[in-house]
Amino acid sequence: MPEPAVWSILFLPLASFLLIALVIRPTLGAASKLSGYVTILAVGASFVLSLWALSNTIAGDGDVTYPLYTWITAGEFKFTVGILMDPLTAVMLVVVTSVSLMVQVYSVGYMRGDGGYTRYYASMSLFTMAMLGLVLANNLLQIFVFWELVGLGSYLLIGFWFDRPSAAAAAKKAFVMTRFADFGLLLAILYLFFNADAFAAKGLDPFVITDIYEAIETGAISVGVAQWVALGIFAGAMGKSAQFPLHTWLPDAMEGPTPVSALIHAATMVAAGVFLVARFFPLFEISPVAMNTVALIGGITAIFAASMGLVSNDIKRVLAYSTISQLGFMMLALGVGAYGAAIFHLFTHAFFKALLFLGSGSVNHATGTFDMRYMGGLR
Repeated sequence: MPEPAVWSILFLPLASFLLIALVIRPTLGAASKLSGYVTILAVGASFVLSLWALSNTIAGDGDVTYPLYTWITAGEFKFTVGILMDPLTAVMLVVVTSVSLMVQVYSVGYMRGDGGYTRYYASMSLFTMAMLGLVLANNLLQIFVFWELVGLGSYLLIGFWFDRPSAAAAAKKAFVMTRFADFGLLLAILYLFFNADAFAAKGLDPFVITDIYEAIETGAISVGVAQWVALGIFAGAMGKSAQFPLHTWLPDAMEGPTPVSALIHAATMVAAGVFLVARFFPLFEISPVAMNTVALIGGITAIFAASMGLVSNDIKRVLAYSTISQLGFMMLALGVGAYGAAIFHLFTHAFFKALLFLGSGSVNHATGTFDMRYMGGLR
């Protein structure tokens, strides 16, 4: 697949965000419908390109690393930017762009008449771009940058109706809890940095994903180092994927618009944690402690969240606890080495959970409530 086409998957939603924020909103006003059509066009084009990438991967292109571009240089340290296109990337690109496109189309009607219409679509474009950047990244530093952008996008969307105290509090809670978990990911990056000599001896970069894989195969990275790096990565994933005990922000995130809930729960924020563990799965594989930890936390989360969902009345909170439970099953699968099952579950869950949330929004429009106790007799 041509390199410009791959980069376009990322840059199209970015261009949509910049166009809406810098041109459409200042000139056409906060309620311009054009912003919705621009976002749909950009995400739709990214979806088509993602299908092309998936078809090329299936056809046997294998893992393709597109050229690294040096962004920052400080002494011997270099911060590079590049793309890794492998089966995991290709599948996740299709998941993110397809669900995002579905949500953008649904939002045209759902958000009609809202005073923050253009702000909504600008935030949606930024959120989608951040997740695509996370999926495409070929090194850990690049992943961390987009990881934080995903958190920023979720903060803006959960707190979209910031004039409501409950929405502002929910956005703040999600931001603080996920930032707390991200400290573990940052520690993993620093731990790799301080063990860079072992990589350099083999001519490898401690942050490039393919070099980390090679270091594991050649023994350049010890089990002890892999264990602590894997646990740090999982700590970050626990926050984004709402694993026990860092799960409480997700049910409260229902304060945002329903299409936002669909995107967060299906293909972006909560999927990011599972994706991160899957991306660095070889690190976890050589560390029994890390694998057991992932499996244990995932199993506890799956059972606990499902039990909480049974006693909830708000349809969106029930779906939120369902999401947490399903993410727990995905983590459990990764923890016991069932990599393929976890990714398959992630793929299928994205579509049915997005549709469930969008369906709940339609029910709310018809009934005027999210309380399931008042939804009897629906036809």
